[in-house]
Amino acid sequence: MDQLAPTTTPSASFPSSLQELRALDERLSQRSIDLDPSGYVLISLDRERGELVAELYSNGINARGLATDPDTGEVLSCRGGDPRQPVTVFRGRTAKELGILLTEGPGQAPISRLDHALYLGRELQKAEAALRSGDSYIQD
Repeated sequence: MDQLAPTTTPSASFPSSLQELRALDERLSQRSIDLDPSGYVLISLDRERGELVAELYSNGINARGLATDPDTGEVLSCRGGDPRQPVTVFRGRTAKELGILLTEGPGQAPISRLDHALYLGRELQKAEAALRSGDSYIQD
């Protein structure tokens, strides 16, 4: 069994301590994931309008599994570089509203991988909580 795979049944020590849950979350965050060929999404807050913003960016994926610029084929840098323009910008007042737009909105859904959709759902929930509380939000 993969060391990073979560168990499918509750542990004998349920409920887990907060420390154990944080360790589990950290361990699961270290797993290898495949990129979504449909693109990537950057989430931010528009506090003035009280909205969550999801910007969809296109990408290619090279033979090494790295995200590439679809026009040039060059590997995309996580830091620096010229700013890219989003293909589409989605806005919503809640995580649910924005999640529905991303997965059920008009046209082809911009998410092609289930793990990507689940990740975005978690991030949208965190972003909504930050929007409501006034806390800062940084996408994982």
